[in-house]
Amino acid sequence: MDRRSFMGKSLAAGAVAWGAAQAAQGQSRRSNAAKFKLKYAPHFGMFKNSAGADELDQLKFIADQGFRALEDNRMNRKPVELQEKIAREMTRLGLEMGVFVATGSMKELTFVSSEKEAQDKILQDMRAAVEVAKRVNAKWCTIVLGHHDTRREWDYQTAQAIDTLRRCADICAPSGLVMVMEPLNWWKNHPGLFLSKVPQAYMLCRAVDHPSCKILFDMYHQQITEGNIIPNVDMAWDEVGYIQTGDNPGRKEPTTGEMNYRNIFKHLHEKGCEMVIGMEHGNSRKGVEGEQAVIDAYRACDDF
Repeated sequence: MDRRSFMGKSLAAGAVAWGAAQAAQGQSRRSNAAKFKLKYAPHFGMFKNSAGADELDQLKFIADQGFRALEDNRMNRKPVELQEKIAREMTRLGLEMGVFVATGSMKELTFVSSEKEAQDKILQDMRAAVEVAKRVNAKWCTIVLGHHDTRREWDYQTAQAIDTLRRCADICAPSGLVMVMEPLNWWKNHPGLFLSKVPQAYMLCRAVDHPSCKILFDMYHQQITEGNIIPNVDMAWDEVGYIQTGDNPGRKEPTTGEMNYRNIFKHLHEKGCEMVIGMEHGNSRKGVEGEQAVIDAYRACDDF
């Protein structure tokens, strides 16, 4: 073998070895690339220190870490052009769109009010939500029923809420959009709201009797108001359309509070749960280290 041939082959072999080393290094940087068993959905900003401020870069990071979905409560406030860019990138990355908030001011009487102004605003919000959902390929949107009226009997308010929910469901139905009503805890975060517990939401769903009206089971809120998470999930299961997480106390990632999310997630998996599970909580620690702690917590709780 002449010297030139030998050098060429040596360089080629070196290039292959260098490429393999780089690939291995890349895999170590992306050690969480395996897909999670359940569809945990981070939100924009949760990993901004690791991925950067650009939301499309954050989507890439989310997918690289093995997450299968995204939720964005503020999607309906984004410019149409940005909504479309996000949708295209999520499709490319194989990410499923979770909820965005469609309607429900917690500072006003809304679904329990018979006033024309309140009703018109809700229905307008729902029509707009249908258009947002079409652009971003969303199947679910969050609704908050608002404050109760201290001057009216509770049953009259319940009847009005049922009527309003039916009207909203009829708007959602042609596009297949499902509105998920969220019970919020009165004790820590949202005093005075009409809807605070899952059994109440279950009753409303049964009364509305419409496939576009389901429950958003936020486990952080329900741990505060009623606890008994796994049995309550089972009892409400037929009407649950979406799930959210957050440990208590603190509303941070799993493993930071009192809730045994590993057992909860295992139970959901054994039930064949295909719902998106929104990560609607903060990070317990700041910076890149805190963001990695969130990922590690979900890895630990998804290991069953």
